[in-house]
Amino acid sequence: MTYVVTDNCIKCKYTDCVEVCPVDCFYEGENFLVIHPDECIDCGVCEPECPAEAIKPDTEPKLDQWLKINAEYAQVWPNITIKRDPLPEAKEFDGKPNKYPQYFSDKPGAGD
Repeated sequence: MTYVVTDNCIKCKYTDCVEVCPVDCFYEGENFLVIHPDECIDCGVCEPECPAEAIKPDTEPKLDQWLKINAEYAQVWPNITIKRDPLPEAKEFDGKPNKYPQYFSDKPGAGD
């Protein structure tokens, strides 16, 4: 098992989760975070820290797409370990459904 970041992180990018991760397995895109599935130790401390409730265990149904996305982008985006402010539009986009097709950016973020 691993944890994955899902659709609701897109255009929110709260980083409360990254500062509690004991193994620094978060990677930053322009408007989304991912968890490296091979680095995650399945401790679960990140899940309750996410204000957008975008982090889920990969054992939940219908998360195969998100496991693939997390694995792919964790290979190319920079590591992030420090909390930063969420995106300016975070409150507007938090809870908006089906953000991936329209808003996901594959561009890397700044990282640490």
